[in-house]
Amino acid sequence: MTDRAGYGDNGDAPADRARSSGGDRLLMGVAWAVLLLGLWMWGRDLTGVRQGPATPTTGDVAAVGRPPGAQLPPAARPLSQSLPQRVDIPAVGVQAPLVPRGLDRRGALEPPAFDQPGVVGWYGGGVRPGAAGVALFVGHVDTETRPAVFYRLSTLRPGDAIRVLRADGKAAAFTVDDVRVLPRDHFDAQQAYGARQSGRAELRLITCGGTFDRTSREYTANVVVSAYLTGGG
Repeated sequence: MTDRAGYGDNGDAPADRARSSGGDRLLMGVAWAVLLLGLWMWGRDLTGVRQGPATPTTGDVAAVGRPPGAQLPPAARPLSQSLPQRVDIPAVGVQAPLVPRGLDRRGALEPPAFDQPGVVGWYGGGVRPGAAGVALFVGHVDTETRPAVFYRLSTLRPGDAIRVLRADGKAAAFTVDDVRVLPRDHFDAQQAYGARQSGRAELRLITCGGTFDRTSREYTANVVVSAYLTGGG
């Protein structure tokens, strides 16, 4: 595992960011609204399976999908519905509790509170991880003073493992198959939330990415990690 930044599409270490507490929380809230604006359109049918794009976009931190010749495990049969409790991502050292989040009055998904930088939000109105369709996780990349739970999310690569512990006692095992950096300008909800392959149980992890624009005081892109169910013991 490298120590390069978890939110940059070029892998550069983050520069020190002097940000005021009140103003930045407001601006980061606006950034999250832009990041998840597509949920205004997708919120009701996020449990459905939709066709995704055929190829990644320029700027993917996964070097345009998976390395040539990389062999990924076959997809496992989707599990029954069960509430998620925790997510473990060994490659980036994440062991985080999951909290259900809803949509605000603008139709954007509410991320975890800023005073919970180690918590991951799950869209409770959508798919439960392991069941058929696309389950959605969101987490902060940093706070005003330190890295947050998804700080190193962009360093994940196809083949890395993600495990979601569920209330039924099962551990839904996912394998990363795609990592993308999507610009905030003309944000494409289909690329972020659409299923990569019909009929699978999939997982999408999203955080801020790109670079931190000191003028607008927000991030320029979003890191979107896609994974699919490969086991459920």
